[in-house]
Amino acid sequence: MLIFGKYKFFRAKKNTIYIIVTFLMVFLSKNRRLQYRDYHMAKVLALDYGQKRTGIAVTDDMQIIASGLKTVETKLLFEFLAVYFAKEDVETVVLGEPKQMNFEASESEVHIQKFIKLFEKKYPNMPLVRVDERFTSKMAFQTMIDSGLSKKKRQNKALVDEISATIILQSYLYNKR
Repeated sequence: MLIFGKYKFFRAKKNTIYIIVTFLMVFLSKNRRLQYRDYHMAKVLALDYGQKRTGIAVTDDMQIIASGLKTVETKLLFEFLAVYFAKEDVETVVLGEPKQMNFEASESEVHIQKFIKLFEKKYPNMPLVRVDERFTSKMAFQTMIDSGLSKKKRQNKALVDEISATIILQSYLYNKR
């Protein structure tokens, strides 16, 4: 299920789904004393790192739905992360790993390695997981076409990066299970 900020490609109310799932988990549990906090998990944040822009996606509290959060300029990424980590409970950061068709690292991997070193220095206790991001930009663009966005909105590269981050996060969640 994909929800990209103000662009809703599938009609889904994540708060409603979240409440229903939480209710069912508490109601169906053998120990009726379990509360909402017993099922609360930290979020997973995904980054589609680029030299100019970085697309960001996040899960809901139960790590079921991947939603696009926003796109930030890469030079402002650490400022955004500091504010977001202070405000939200994040369990893991997923970072796209660009590869070529022959499984070799792409040219942008040099920049990503610099980011990883800075990230691990600044946030040593935050797990960083790499996920193959081949074709995510093409898949994001195709999603925009399939959802009926106008040509002008499809030219918005920030939206493509945000959707790509969501696809990376969705892939991580799928393979995690």
